[in-house]
Amino acid sequence: MVLVEAPERTGEERNAAESVVAALAARFGNRLATARSVREQHGNTTTWIENQPPDAVVFAQATEDVQEVVRLCAKHRVPVIAFGTGTSLEGQVNAPRGGICLDFRDMNRVLEVHAEDLDCVIEPGVTRKQLNEYLRDRGLFFPIDPGADASLGGMAATRASGTNAVRYGTMKDNVLALKAVLANGEVVTTARRAKKSSAGYDLTRLIVGSEGTLGIITELTLKLSGIPEAISSGICPFPSVEAACNATILAIQSGIPVARIELLDALQVRASNNYSKLDLPETPMLLLEFHGSQASVAEQSERFGEIARDLGGGPFDWATRAEDRTRLWQARHDAYWAQCALRPGARALASDVCVPISRLAECVTETQRDIAASGLLGPIVGHVGDGNFHVGVLVDLNDRDEVVRVEAFLERLVDRALAMDGTCTGEHGVGQGKMKYLKAEHGETALDAMRAIKRALDPLDILNPGKIVSL
Repeated sequence: MVLVEAPERTGEERNAAESVVAALAARFGNRLATARSVREQHGNTTTWIENQPPDAVVFAQATEDVQEVVRLCAKHRVPVIAFGTGTSLEGQVNAPRGGICLDFRDMNRVLEVHAEDLDCVIEPGVTRKQLNEYLRDRGLFFPIDPGADASLGGMAATRASGTNAVRYGTMKDNVLALKAVLANGEVVTTARRAKKSSAGYDLTRLIVGSEGTLGIITELTLKLSGIPEAISSGICPFPSVEAACNATILAIQSGIPVARIELLDALQVRASNNYSKLDLPETPMLLLEFHGSQASVAEQSERFGEIARDLGGGPFDWATRAEDRTRLWQARHDAYWAQCALRPGARALASDVCVPISRLAECVTETQRDIAASGLLGPIVGHVGDGNFHVGVLVDLNDRDEVVRVEAFLERLVDRALAMDGTCTGEHGVGQGKMKYLKAEHGETALDAMRAIKRALDPLDILNPGKIVSL
């Protein structure tokens, strides 16, 4: 077998990879794949970052499988990259130095549900839809919804959030404990099922968001919520993006417990209408959802309606039937594919930033002006209840001038967010794509601290190397 050429790899490293692949083939048989098509499917495929496939893919079925792979790779200093469903957006699953990809497709069991404690224990390959289907008859659900049917292990590794984050928080708020295989092959258990603890360092939140660079998650204990008695969704058009953002700000500052509040600019509404066969007015719009009792949902809706009217928004169009709500939110989740359909043949490059909510309207409107001045096509959507928004820039990768303009725009987008005391990424993560912004955001001292943690837990730099920080 000829291994893929990895630009950062020496001949000695290639020989080591060949030895590891041979040993794993003998151990795992048909649970190891080396076909180029399979390896490329396990490299980055969702943005314009170059696809860098691993040398082989192992389909793990138990924590012991992960330990075996990691120990063998540590012995030969070969990289190990964890893979959930491959929906990450910043090259997190690429293998720039080759190595072994651990696919968690087959580790997809719900191990325990403690309904009385509102938590569950799962394997990392369980997807959010799979978990919620399993929980539905118990009156429970897991609220974090990034849109894609991502694996929960991957969601924890990238510290995902999504449409419900304004009410239910992000993955860091909903992972109570986890088990992970460290770079030496040992298993660490970071916490117990108690809802809080003051015992030692918070290893759970150290590993959540570490993108597989500090440990490989093999089990998760998740916080659950009760399915609300009443759910009401609606759309509210606004005369401008600024008015929609200001309505969001006032709703949050007024203490209205909105479950979801999503922004679509006029271009995104047009794209969603075309792709999802909707007939929404093509103007900036908020998609909202309220959870609670019948009385509280009605009160929340009325209070938000007053705010919207004061800013020139409305009228509301409410969807109370479950099938109507599902159709509305599916259109939001399909925003990426709707963006792609706006310009066939172009690549939709999704990038996100997050700012304090008081700066949201300013940041979004400045970004819109920047898109127009750059001669680009870039619909905007956002989980604006927590100041997070996404730009889906459409780019022809064969047009070098357009690529340069997109690159410059993305630099300005991050600079703008940082200047407003925001962050270069609210939920997509760092991976390869946003490593270059961390110094400006955190400073060299903080990066040195991150590198020290990485060296302490992964001294050989075999766990997803080339992501977040470089040694």
